[in-house]
Order: sequence, then C-alpha cells, then structure tokens
Amino acid sequence: QVQLVESGGGWVQAGASLRLSCAASGRDFSRYAVGWFRQAPGKERELLAAASWSGGNTYYADSVKGRFTISRDNSKNTAYLQMISLKPEDTAVYYCAAGPKMDWTIETVTSPYDYWGQGTQVTVSS
Repeated sequence: QVQLVESGGGWVQAGASLRLSCAASGRDFSRYAVGWFRQAPGKERELLAAASWSGGNTYYADSVKGRFTISRDNSKNTAYLQMISLKPEDTAVYYCAAGPKMDWTIETVTSPYDYWGQGTQVTVSS
C-alpha cells in the first residue's frame, strides 16, 4: 500500500490562509491521481479537489472553487492544498487520498480512491 500523511491543519480565524501537505510513501505515488476530501461533524465526506498524475488535469467542487488550489510535486512525493479566504463552514477534518484514474471524467474523478491519510483538523472561527 501507499501511505499518506497530512499536515498543516490548525485553528485560524475567518479570512486566513492555510496550506495542507500530503506526504506519500511508495514508488507509485507519481502514477496516481490525488484528491483532497473533508468531513465535518454530522456531514458526509466531500471531495474538494483532485489532480491527475501529472497535475495537468484538475477538479474542484463548487464550494471551494476560486479559493482552494491543488498541486503536487512528484519529485518530493507530496501533494498540497492551498486554502485562502477560509470560512467557518470550512471547519472539518481534511484528508488526502490517491488512486489510479484511467481518464478524467466527473464519474472517474469522483469514484472511490484506494489509499487514504489519517486526516488533519482545520478549524475556522468567526
């Protein structure tokens, strides 16, 4: 399996910025698409953003489009989620995930991912 470890979460005020990191182990990380998810208390897990193996193809949920940016550095086996203009409704546990994606359709991007990190807490106060 591929191991994924998120970091960079914290407790910030509305309007602040955070950059989450996802450090991956294993040789195959660069061959996998990567996604960022979040889950707030009492809510379902939500896909926020995804990037193809090269980073050339991306997906963003409407809730974060224009505020969050996904990127990856395959030479460092690391993916990132840059978050700006944070809102209280962004409060959640944030997870990174990885898995093979054969193409870049909405059905494929939103299909299950194979590997998951442990999550990092983001709390945004008003």
